[in-house]
Amino acid sequence: MSEPIVSDLEFRALRAFSRALGEDPLRTQAAGGNTSLKRDGLLWIKASGAWLAHAEQRDILVPVRLGALLAALATNDPRAETGVSFVEEARNEARLRPSIETSVHATLPQPVVAHIHCVETIALAVRADGEAQVAKRLAALADVEWIYVPYCKPGLTLSKAIAERSTPRINVVVLANHGLVVTGASVAETADRLERVCRAFASPARSSPPADLPRLALALEGSDYRLPADAAAHAVALDPANLALARGSLYPDHVIFLGPGIVVAPDIAAGAATRPVGGRDGPPPMIVLPALGVAMHRSATSAADAMARCLADVVARIPVGAEIVRLTSAQEYELTNWEAEKYRQALDAKAASHTKPTAL
Repeated sequence: MSEPIVSDLEFRALRAFSRALGEDPLRTQAAGGNTSLKRDGLLWIKASGAWLAHAEQRDILVPVRLGALLAALATNDPRAETGVSFVEEARNEARLRPSIETSVHATLPQPVVAHIHCVETIALAVRADGEAQVAKRLAALADVEWIYVPYCKPGLTLSKAIAERSTPRINVVVLANHGLVVTGASVAETADRLERVCRAFASPARSSPPADLPRLALALEGSDYRLPADAAAHAVALDPANLALARGSLYPDHVIFLGPGIVVAPDIAAGAATRPVGGRDGPPPMIVLPALGVAMHRSATSAADAMARCLADVVARIPVGAEIVRLTSAQEYELTNWEAEKYRQALDAKAASHTKPTAL
């Protein structure tokens, strides 16, 4: 990465902001979420499959020629789907591929854009009354101009949906069944606005009893399953309300890293034999054992573990009795069979071959 951009104070601020977002599981998880900075005709955006948490340790930002990408978007050029054709390769020393949400960042005019899979946002945005809840909670934030975008496939389809609804004044976009986008004139402004929006969306998490880890470990003995890396994931299994809400697919990254829906089984053998309709071949990465806990397949990656905790965090914040809108089987299919997401899965699997999560 070239010295002028590395030494740019705003660029350094973006990296620190990105790391902070990536290290907070309530803000974003694993390779989810992306940040960007528009500078001198380039859109510096997080690479596909990279983790925001690594922003200050590694080169995770890709330079994309903004004018060329915007022209491609305006003419429905198919190359705008991935943005790969518009990467400034001379400054892309790590040969990274831009985020699948690059067109979303390009569409929004502000210099800084942050897209996160905020747990508090998702817990509202999966509700049938999500837009009304957002309006109520953002009413007191005078500097926030927001829109609510119904669920659609991430990437190019989403960027067009945002463009149809947005104006230059819009600085917050709530994505149904997906997450949050916040923009600003600077990293500091964006970070401040994002924090205030997330606080406005915050809901108390329903408590659940702790898992009986020795009993669960005994139930997994001799199987291809292990305890999850984060004990918080067990909350899905230990509270009946959480379990009812968790059935089905609520947001894209769950489908990408855990497969469609969840597998609920009375024991580990029955769960391991289950093949969800529309799911991947092979055993499920996660099995929910009601009143006992959650089990992860030994091949499950750290991203899968992060999504197991995310599911528990989301459903615990949804009120009992709330009407939920889940992804359809067609929407699950377009995610699991999308080349851009297969690329992310491949990067995740490659990373997993070097680092395995620690079970707690």
